[in-house]
Amino acid sequence: CVQPSVPPVPNYKLSMSIPEWLQAIQTYMKMLQYNHTGTQFFEIRKSRPLSGLMETAREMTRESLPIKCLEAVILGIYLTNGQPSVERFPISFKTHFSGNYFHHVVLGIYCNGRYGSLGMSRRSDLMDKPLTYRTLSDLIFEFEDSYKKYLHSVKKVKIGLYVPHEPHSFQPIEWKQLVLNVSKMMRTEVRKELEKFARDMRMKILKPSSAHSPMKERPRGKSLSPRRRQSSPQRRACRRDKS
Repeated sequence: CVQPSVPPVPNYKLSMSIPEWLQAIQTYMKMLQYNHTGTQFFEIRKSRPLSGLMETAREMTRESLPIKCLEAVILGIYLTNGQPSVERFPISFKTHFSGNYFHHVVLGIYCNGRYGSLGMSRRSDLMDKPLTYRTLSDLIFEFEDSYKKYLHSVKKVKIGLYVPHEPHSFQPIEWKQLVLNVSKMMRTEVRKELEKFARDMRMKILKPSSAHSPMKERPRGKSLSPRRRQSSPQRRACRRDKS
């Protein structure tokens, strides 16, 4: 029997521009293919420290199995580590279609004054976006417009903080520093909120709520921990990206 070919992990070359490098990463993810099996091959607990998630990303490159949106975000962070000019942050969507809610997440990218994204989805226009958007709100509205093509209405958008480039960090990823109920807001309001947040992110004045005491409970119920029900993040992850 013929072994399936294992796609080579992309290596950054000094001759590459950042958009070319991001394209190489996205091409690699597409070669792994989207996981349609209904089985989650990799356990991703969002509350884990970055170092643990990077171990899982290494495992993904070794196993070369199909991935879903959450794994693609972790893999995208892993492959862009060591590129300090590339800022990475999670963008999560909650959408409604035909009586059901769906969850999806992509990796937002900010570099040289432009926004884009990396990711995986069943739909080609709900994953990677080129590094051409002048504002964060332009990028978010592009996703919202893409969702409309599939008759999905976007209910909530959650934006996390920049993920540190330190792969051995014990800090968890901050997944939802800003939560917007976009279905109840005018686009002008959404733009204003996103641009203020993006400005604060660029100035690095936003700090994760656990920055000073990672072991303590986060204030106001913002804990990313699964609250003792260990299986719930997996169940949620399996429901992700049905769009």
